[in-house]
Amino acid sequence: MNAKVESASSGSNAGDIAKLAIAAILLVGGIVGFYYFSEAAKIVRVLGLLAALAAGVFVTLQTALGRSLRHYLAESHIQLRKVVWPTYDETIRLTGVIAVVVVILSIILGLIDLLLKVVVLDWLLKL
Repeated sequence: MNAKVESASSGSNAGDIAKLAIAAILLVGGIVGFYYFSEAAKIVRVLGLLAALAAGVFVTLQTALGRSLRHYLAESHIQLRKVVWPTYDETIRLTGVIAVVVVILSIILGLIDLLLKVVVLDWLLKL
């Protein structure tokens, strides 16, 4: 178990740093190209930007950081499938209950505020 932790913590090597630098260069190059070729058709510029973004993401996913991100997203997807979502009727009913509770609590807090105003301003300060 300790070996797994140690190998995971030493995941940033020179190759990964170089890949991340290449991904950043691809992204910046796509943005610069989008504005540099301002005379070209907008669809061509957008497609070029999306291609540079896709290439940058692809290169990033080849690093240890990208692999851990893919693993995290896969685990999140598995956990999300385990969630039991409420039905439409349950959602409507619970929303109504929450709205009623909010109204009741706001009335109670308003009455407490009015009571404190009467006690402090009218009785204690005689204003």
